Formats: sequence, structure tokens, C-alpha cells
Amino acid sequence: MTWLYQGREFTEEDIGDAYGYVYRITNSTTNRKYIGKKFFSKAGYKQVKGKRKKIRKPSDWLTYWGSNKTLLEDIKNLGQENFTREILYLCKTRSDCAYLELREQIDNRVLESDSYYNDWVAVKIRKDHLKNLVF
Repeated sequence: MTWLYQGREFTEEDIGDAYGYVYRITNSTTNRKYIGKKFFSKAGYKQVKGKRKKIRKPSDWLTYWGSNKTLLEDIKNLGQENFTREILYLCKTRSDCAYLELREQIDNRVLESDSYYNDWVAVKIRKDHLKNLVF
């Protein structure tokens, strides 16, 4: 299964300078949804001249299906072909991802409805994190 962004397939070549994305996964049999965020890279380490150096390495974003256990169980039982993965926002920073994920979750009232797989919402953002965010 692929990721869709603005109605077309999203590939590694489309990442550009984005740090991550906010996404929606939809169960096409029930129309139940999940809203989350994912980063294109993750922290890692490598040895350089005998010292441990922190690096960024690619994440598993291409094969990622979310962190919600109920969602993952439904994907296993119903098959990936019954779900669509859509990128809602490409984000330039980690803070942008956190804010836009929260905004999308609140706007859709994900905790108030059985139409969403989301079970909890957690975020820590300061106002100055958003100074470069463009809507």
C-alpha cells in the first residue's frame, strides 16, 4: 500500500525538505479513521574515529501503519487493501508535526467519537515553536 498526498502517490522523491507528516488512515469497510504523525528520519548512532556520533537515518515511514493496537489488529484481520493512507500535511519541523496533528485531532473530535481509532492525545508545544509554521 502506498501513501497518497493531494490525490496522488507520495514517494521518497517527494519528501524534499520536509521533516515529517500528519496523516489519516481510513478503514474503507467501516469508514473509521486514525490521525497521527510520522517522521521521515529517526535518530541513530555510528562509530566515527572511535567515538559514538549521533546521526539521522531513514525511518520506516513507507511501511508504517500507525501505533494504535485496534487499528493494527483491524489491518491484520481485514487486509491492507481495505485501508487508505493519506498524508494531510507535510511539515518542516518536529513541532509543526506535533501541532498540526493535535489541531487535526481536536478539529475532528477524535476522542469524542467511535468513528476514530485514536484513544488518546498527547502533545507539548510552545507558542514560539510555531513561529515559522505556514497554514
